[in-house]
Amino acid sequence: MLSPTHSILRQNSSESSVVNFRFAGLGASCSNSVSSSGTSRLGRTGKWSPCKFRFRAKMAKSEKDVERITGVPANGASPSSSFLSFLCPLLKLFGEGDPSRERNDVLEIVTSSLSSLARLPWGSKSLVERPRTQFAEENYTTYLQLYEFEACPFCRRVREAMTELDLSVEVYPCPKGSLRHREIVRDIGGKEQFPFLVDPKTGRSLYESGDIVKYLFNQYGQGKQPSIGLLESTIFTGWVPTILRAGRGMSLWPRAKLEPPMQKLELFSYENNMYARIVREALCELEIPYILRNVGEGSTNSELLLRTSGSNEVPYLVDPNTSTKLGKHKNILSYLFQTYSIVN
Repeated sequence: MLSPTHSILRQNSSESSVVNFRFAGLGASCSNSVSSSGTSRLGRTGKWSPCKFRFRAKMAKSEKDVERITGVPANGASPSSSFLSFLCPLLKLFGEGDPSRERNDVLEIVTSSLSSLARLPWGSKSLVERPRTQFAEENYTTYLQLYEFEACPFCRRVREAMTELDLSVEVYPCPKGSLRHREIVRDIGGKEQFPFLVDPKTGRSLYESGDIVKYLFNQYGQGKQPSIGLLESTIFTGWVPTILRAGRGMSLWPRAKLEPPMQKLELFSYENNMYARIVREALCELEIPYILRNVGEGSTNSELLLRTSGSNEVPYLVDPNTSTKLGKHKNILSYLFQTYSIVN
């Protein structure tokens, strides 16, 4: 995952006005110049003058392309001048400076709903059917391992693919300021870049979200292909949830417990669910590893969810460390921050 950059250069003269934008892998320039034809603009004299509008965009298809276009290393670390770092104060404003405190639930739901709308075609349905043996306890050690963080658009692309493939995976959140999981990624892969996938069944480990998605479909897709636009759309709308959610799920909360839980928590979720997103953000900010059970439309995991919770509603959290089972995002948030925070 890459940190987006946002730079604006405005050059004004009596004859032209040029605005250039560069944002998170979308190298684009937008020019507004005086000409003898085209649209009109309001000049300094208060009169409308004809002008032309030109937009040139160069799309980045992968994390490497974003690094090449923006000049920001693809290592998941955001420089202080980056656009996401600029948004961090908004996170504190909307969350009242402390994600563990009571939130404005209307704002939370509205921004998360709009985020889901931006990614509406992807991460909601299962395209394959998993065998019932996927539910067996002994399969826990063979789960895919995903190192990522919730606010990362390229990590989101992989999670969407995992929903479509109806995969249950071990998630190791790697927020900025990570105390544990980023070091593991460096040790295994040699660099700090996200998402990073480890497949214990085949011994493969991969960077680059596009490569990961293709690998997952080749290995676990039963001949299926990703939904149309899943790979191509990330650069256009993949950043929308990150911006709307003001960077939630991006940085480690300073009061998160230093030691991880003895046993992994279990979360029933699907990528584009507005309520589950809020819970995944909290798990990332607390750097809590968990088993993600995707329960998109048509998922075989729906049966397990029904047996576990008595309903088909997500998110649903199971914590074997305290024998706790919870539904409703507000209840889960309260439990997570009370249980896995350092008491002052």
